[in-house]
This record gives sequence, structure tokens and C-alpha cells, in this order.
Amino acid sequence: MKVTLSALDTHESSFLPLVVIELAQDVKEETKEWLKARIITKKKDGGAQLLFRPLLNKYEKETLENQNLYLVGASKIRLLLGAEAVGLVKECSDNTMRAFTYGTRHNFKDFDDDNDDFLSMAERQFIIKHELENLRARDEKMIPGYPQAKLYPGKSLLRRLLTSGIVVQVFPLHDNEALKKLEDTWYTRFTLKFQPIDRIRGYFGETIALYFGFLEYFTFALIPMAIIGLPYYLFAWEDYDKYVIFASFNLIWSTVILEVWKRGCASMTYRWGTLVMKRKFEEPRPGYHGVLGINPVTGREEPLYPSYKRQLRIYLVSLPFVCLCLYFSLFVMMIYFDMEAWALGLHEDSGSEWTSILLYVPSIIYAIVIEIMNRLYRYAAEFLTSWENHRLESAYQNHLILKVLVFNFLNCFASLFYIAFVLRDMKLLRQSLATLLITSQILNQIVESLLPYWLQKKHHVRVKKKVEALKADIDATLYEQVVLEKEMGTYLGTFDDYLELFLQFGYVSLFSCVYPLAAAFAVLNNLTEVNSDALKMCRVFKRPFSEPSASIGVWQLAFETMSVISVVTNCALIGMSPQVNALFSESKTDLILIVVAVEHMLLALKFILAFAIPDKPRHIQMKLARLEFESLEALKQQQMKLTAENLKEECREGGKETVP
Repeated sequence: MKVTLSALDTHESSFLPLVVIELAQDVKEETKEWLKARIITKKKDGGAQLLFRPLLNKYEKETLENQNLYLVGASKIRLLLGAEAVGLVKECSDNTMRAFTYGTRHNFKDFDDDNDDFLSMAERQFIIKHELENLRARDEKMIPGYPQAKLYPGKSLLRRLLTSGIVVQVFPLHDNEALKKLEDTWYTRFTLKFQPIDRIRGYFGETIALYFGFLEYFTFALIPMAIIGLPYYLFAWEDYDKYVIFASFNLIWSTVILEVWKRGCASMTYRWGTLVMKRKFEEPRPGYHGVLGINPVTGREEPLYPSYKRQLRIYLVSLPFVCLCLYFSLFVMMIYFDMEAWALGLHEDSGSEWTSILLYVPSIIYAIVIEIMNRLYRYAAEFLTSWENHRLESAYQNHLILKVLVFNFLNCFASLFYIAFVLRDMKLLRQSLATLLITSQILNQIVESLLPYWLQKKHHVRVKKKVEALKADIDATLYEQVVLEKEMGTYLGTFDDYLELFLQFGYVSLFSCVYPLAAAFAVLNNLTEVNSDALKMCRVFKRPFSEPSASIGVWQLAFETMSVISVVTNCALIGMSPQVNALFSESKTDLILIVVAVEHMLLALKFILAFAIPDKPRHIQMKLARLEFESLEALKQQQMKLTAENLKEECREGGKETVP
């Protein structure tokens, strides 16, 4: 018998809470009742058909604080039907990966009617998030009790509630038992071991698991560079001609590791099911706004915004603003060089130990200023990109990443390019590169992990004391957990984490022939970064919603672009070395032509390697081809069946003999 959504019960008195909705303290009762009704109402009537109850009952609200906190869950059948709706891919009993359907649920590995663990908690929370985000306005013109909060057919209710301040936040709950098991195998024991990537994926989802997988892979990939770079640092500082081999190895290394990562990523995401997860037509992002109209592709009613207005905003406002910020960054850089000249002059005049230490102060100050400017610019870039009003989340992310990468690249590397190719001071280049790399790593560790962890520990102690002081004879465990987690910081995604690795990759690859020790410092930083980021995810921030991902997205292109730029910089630095210049003392033109020729040869080698190494392993290609073939065959059978039914109907209407 086919189970439909209308058969599900949405009035279970007790259920496993998966998601928390926090309302503002002064929300009107009619608004609460309307929201509850929309969440528990059947799908056919425009609801989400989920389970919903307040965190505290009436007696507990009088005893404790009047918290407007509500718990959301779903029945097992509702979650399974939701998994089919979002297109989750699971492993079948024949070891193939297929999109889950409720009707064929018994064909999937580990499925049992009594097994509640078929869907991970992260997948269940993702399904609930999807259902809440797809609650759309129907006939309502406004949110009940709030005439100023206007609605129109198709508007996301959750988005309107958040922007109106009626809903403060929506977040998934931690599973304390599963979290403790994950921590024990992840970061609590400081030993050199591989991360439990599959467990991370099961708890946090594919997007975060891919970040930690890439962080681990990148760290191990840096080890050969670190080992080879040490003897160059210790024994041959000024013999730049000896760095040709090291720089050439760096260029090949940067290409190979990125191509090999794509293969490993494909294997992982196929095993997780996201590689074969069908990409549906993208819905408008929640922040997208415009005049209500009909989408010509889908035929659905949604906001429409003219493309030319968006282009005007990009080219007349966003682009000039970015250029102004880049100019300001260059202005700050020139102040830094004035400080360097002042410190050097002071040292040459006195020659004391204090002034020798002072030589490093301008670089340290500049590194701190760079971090501050990067963070301030990030907020401005987010505001501008949101103001541009992109329809799709993917377009929004691409424009945001482009803005941030351009500024961060110039802000972090412009001074190094200036020192290398204008001042041509290799000693100052080494000093500046080392100072920028080490200072940025220390600041990131403090700002991203240690400081938030310390603040969170203090808050945890306050919540513990408050709960222990309660006179009420109630089980306050869930109350304590929800109150503690709602005050945690919100994890804003992997953007900043990938950006940190991207800049680190630039420090290592762009000027490798001048400072070969950069890879060693990067390895040391990343060994602690794995544990600090794990601590941050588990104990500092709220649990983020799981998001399916098949790759690291546009960051793959960013890293590949950086590796191409590194070819140019390393070839130019080698061509500028005194030893190479001595070989072409009579003709600088010959030197330039040879450097350009070598650069083109290395670029050609990079592209040949990228082409020669397939993005997906052979066995994954075969499995994907098999799935595509089976999909085409199933579609063909469906069309043949439909054609036969149509012929029977035509024959029946014409009084002819039925086609067999």
C-alpha cells in the first residue's frame, strides 16, 4: 500500500527534537498559533507536516524563564518521504548508489522498518530545514499580528519571519552522545592519525567533511615540499641557481596534488552519494526580491528582477567600490614601506640589538593591519553582493568569492610582488614573507578558535550555575542543552577556512625559490589547525545544517589559478637571480626570451598533466556511465508503456479491437 503524506500523524506528544526555532520574546500569541499550524498542517494544505512543540510546558515556563523556544521533529515515515523529496542518494544492496524512494526502500542497504539509524541525524535535520524553507505563503497578505510584514503568494515564510525579527534563529541540535564518540576519534587525543572523515560527514554533512578532507590532504601534500625545502634553507641561501630544481618541483607538485585531489574527492563523494545526486532546478535564494511575476522556465510565481538593474549595480557601484578598496590597500602598503625604511635607517645609525629587533616590527604591524582590512572588507563585500540581488545562491556565492579573493590576493601579496620585482630586495622579501606567513597563522588561530572557545567556556559555566540553582523538580537536561546552544556563535560556512588555505597555498607556491621554509611552517600550522577547527566545530559554534556537496566547488578553480600565477613568479625570480644574470651579462634580451620560453614550457607541462590525469578514477566513471544507461533504459520503458496505454485508449474510443 502506498503511503501518502496525508496519512502521517503530526500530533505526537513525544518525539526526538532535531531543530530548534527561537522566537522573539514579544511575539503575539496569534502569530505563534499561525506558525504552529503552518508547520504541522498537511502538505496538501500548504503545511510542512512536521512535529512541533514548545521546549517548556506551562508549569516549566512559570518556574523557569519564559523562553520562546520550540522544538521541531518528524515521524520516521515523514523523514523517509522527505529523503525522497530532496533526492538523497543511498547505497543499495547490490552496492550501487541510487536515489532513495520510499516505494523501493527495502532494496537499500541497512534499511529496516525497525531501524531508526538508516538516515543520519544530519540528513534528518537537512530534510527538516528543506521543509521549513519551502513553507510558502498562499492566500496570506501579511503575517498574522504584524501588518507591516507583507506576504505574497510563493514568498518564503521562514525568510520573512527572520527578516521581520519574529523568528530570531533556527538551528539544529547536537547529539551529545554521537558528538562525544566523534570527538574521541577526532581531536581529543593529540596523536598523528587520519581524521574520521566518514564520521565527520555523518555528523556534519558533506560540505564540512570535504573541507576537513581537503585540509588533511593538503597538509600531507605539503610534507614533501617541507622536507625538500629544509636543506635549501639551511645550506644554500644565496645560490639562487640551485633553486631551479626546487622551483620546478614546486610547479609540478602544485599541479599534481590538485588533480589527485579531484580523483580522491570523486571517490569520496560517490561513496557518500552526492556525486550522483541529481541537481534540481535551482529555486530563488531566500534574499532575492523583486516584482511578483511568472518564471518563464518553470511557470511558477516568483519575484522577478530585471537583469540590467543588477548589471548597473555591479558595474556602477560594486566595481568602483572594489577598485577604491584596492587603491586603499596599496596606499597602506606604501606606508608599510616607509616604516621599513625608517626602521632600517635607525638600525644602520645605531646598530644595537634593540634596533635589529625593530626591523621586524613594521612587518608584524602590517600583517595585523592586513588581517583587520580583510575582515572589514569581507563585511562590505557581503553587503554589496546581497544588494546586487542575485536570484541564485550559486551566483551570489560566485560574486562574493570573486570580490573577496581579488582583495585578499592584492592585500596579502602586493607588498611581496613590489619587493620582488620593483625593489628587487631578496633579503627583505624573505623577511616579509616569513613575517606575514607566521603572523597571519598565529592571528587566525587566536581569532578563529582560542578566543571563541574561551568565551564559550565562560558562558557554559554561567548556564550550568543557573540550571543547578533551579528549585523546580524537572529534568533540565534538554533545557540546559538548548539554552547553551542558542547562545553559541553561528558557523558561517567554510568560506573563511578555504580562504585561509588559499592564502597559505599562495605563500608556499608563489615565492618558493626565495623562502623554501614556507611549506614547513604551513605543515606545522595545519597540524594544529585540524584540531583547533575540530574543537571549533564541536564546542564553539552551533551545529550547522548539513549541506550536500560533490566537490569543493569554485575553490578548486581558485587553487588552480594560483598555481598558474606561481609559474610566472618563480620563473621571473629565477631569471632575476645574480647567478642566472651572470650567464647572460652581454644580452638581457636573450635572458628574457629564455625565461619566457621556460615559463611557457612549464605552463604547457602543467596543462598536459592536468589533461593526462582524469578527474575521476576509472571505476567511478564506469559506475556513473552504468547509472546513466539504466536511467535512459528506465525512461525508454516508461515512454513505451505510456505509448501502449495511449494506443489502447485510442482503439477503445474508436471501437476497434484492443491492442495486445
